[in-house]
Amino acid sequence: MDLDAIVSETYAELADERGSGTPASYIPALALVDPNKFGIALATRDGEVVCAGDADERFSIQSISKVFALALALEREGASLWDAVGREPSGNAFNSIVQLEREKGIPRNPFINSGAIVTTDRFIGDRSPDQAVEDLLVRLRRMGRDESITFDEEVARSESETGSRNRSLAWFLADFGRLLNPVEDVLSVYFRQCALAMSCRQLAESALFLAFDGTDPVTGQRMCSPSRARRINALMLLCGHYDNSGQFAFEVGFPGKSGVGGGILACVPGRAAIAVWSPGLNRAGTSLLGARALSQIALKTGWSVFSGQLPEI
Repeated sequence: MDLDAIVSETYAELADERGSGTPASYIPALALVDPNKFGIALATRDGEVVCAGDADERFSIQSISKVFALALALEREGASLWDAVGREPSGNAFNSIVQLEREKGIPRNPFINSGAIVTTDRFIGDRSPDQAVEDLLVRLRRMGRDESITFDEEVARSESETGSRNRSLAWFLADFGRLLNPVEDVLSVYFRQCALAMSCRQLAESALFLAFDGTDPVTGQRMCSPSRARRINALMLLCGHYDNSGQFAFEVGFPGKSGVGGGILACVPGRAAIAVWSPGLNRAGTSLLGARALSQIALKTGWSVFSGQLPEI
């Protein structure tokens, strides 16, 4: 299979649609991003990364970071994490306060904001916020084989200054006794986590472990156990795009996680990790052009997890 041709053709076929969708504006720093940016990176088990467009330009990965935080929280907490956060689609907005209050402070899943705040709290454990952030960066740099991976301080500051809803969620969680650390300590890590700045290439390489049972096939480094990698993939398929998760599964057929910065991370178990970026979003907050690109790649490769047999590379 000529993956380079597939990625290049997909980019070329969609290039005229750059600027489609509506970039996120409720975080001021994101509103300044060029809406015409569009990148694709596909990483395989042998270390090859096939790229097109703006694949080497960094962007704010936003909620895609919740995937990595979940992996690290599971490493620290094990199965007890599921006593504090559920594993079901929410059926409500990703930042719903009503649902959190109605369900006594137990978030539906780790990818809605309240659930991500809980997983971030468990990831912190008994460390300082700065130590937790440094650990996250160390892990990502190791998995992505790139020491330059860091977070965007301007975006983190913008997140904090406009984060009233997330503060409300965190205080609700604290009132129900669901947080082990002070609210502002948890949010300090959460805002920086969401402000991670990575390129499509870096993101695809960092997430290869999810496609290969928790272990980076290039370096042999383990990020999590095979069972946890499978469960993270299951949650990405069911909950990775909030109210758009069912439509994404229907059209693309890959476990995936979107972010309002316009990025989407997708995994093809046993085959590849794919990252796409285009800032314009659909109504559900998923990159409009990015989802179309992944749909095209799924069609051309036959890699949908719902296919009867995945073709070999």
